[in-house]
Amino acid sequence: MLQISTDEVYGSLTDDEDPFTEKNPLSPNNPYSASKASADLFVRSFVNTYNLPIIITRCSNNFGPYQHSEKLIPKVIISALNNKKIPLYGDGLQKRDWLYVKDHCRAIKSVIKLGKPGEVYNIGGGFECTNKEVIQFILNYLEKSEDLIEYVEDRKGHDRRYAINRAKIEEDLNWKPSYSFHESLVETIEWYKQNSEWVNDVIKAGD
Repeated sequence: MLQISTDEVYGSLTDDEDPFTEKNPLSPNNPYSASKASADLFVRSFVNTYNLPIIITRCSNNFGPYQHSEKLIPKVIISALNNKKIPLYGDGLQKRDWLYVKDHCRAIKSVIKLGKPGEVYNIGGGFECTNKEVIQFILNYLEKSEDLIEYVEDRKGHDRRYAINRAKIEEDLNWKPSYSFHESLVETIEWYKQNSEWVNDVIKAGD
């Protein structure tokens, strides 16, 4: 069994702290990350008690084609294409480590084939930027005005920074990202531009 978890279970980093390693303690700051951390602890207990062959992966923020419109990058792309306001929480300087979905899939495949049961593997894209910078890049690429950005009240329990140290999976499983952030983001933007019917169907299903 593969338990796909998240970097959010480690809590939040300041700008001068080193990225999370697998040895960082779990320190979730909101109910969502607490639920993921709880699942990780259940996995650990079943591995140790019943010797079950389970591996945990903890990845950074994913993006790419087919992602639901509620997530940051597709929400920004879809809103910008339709000249709608783009909500930005707080000051927009929350920093995330971004991982392209194709790289994440490659990492999952490597873990399933080569990973050691009972181990934890961090999967990071190795590219940190703020939410505001992500939005600005998308708007600039689509030649849209930053006036579409609308600052809104920050989310409760909103962590300031996530960053992943992926040295273990690189050294043990010979995996590292193949795609650059900006090239992958352009590919993602173009996918959403060309698949408006799929996007509309997902939005209607959510209503």
